[in-house]
Amino acid sequence: MGSKAPTWADQWGRGGYGDERDDDTTMTNKKRLGNSSSKMEEVKAVASAGFDKAKAAAVVGAQKVKSGTSVGVKWIKNQYQKKRSSK
Repeated sequence: MGSKAPTWADQWGRGGYGDERDDDTTMTNKKRLGNSSSKMEEVKAVASAGFDKAKAAAVVGAQKVKSGTSVGVKWIKNQYQKKRSSK
């Protein structure tokens, strides 16, 4: 049964919660994110652009629903009037 598959420790790491190697990695990532304010501004700008696009799409969709409903109500009224006048 000599399997060449990695062990659990190889797959998931040898240290447990609070392993020093994990702490070092976390600190390195925090140092990398030191200029986070400019990155946050970029993210906000992209999100704002996405929001504007979504808002425009919602407005167009609402207009289509409104006009479709109007046409549908008029069609129902016409059908009702045709039935009432034929009697």
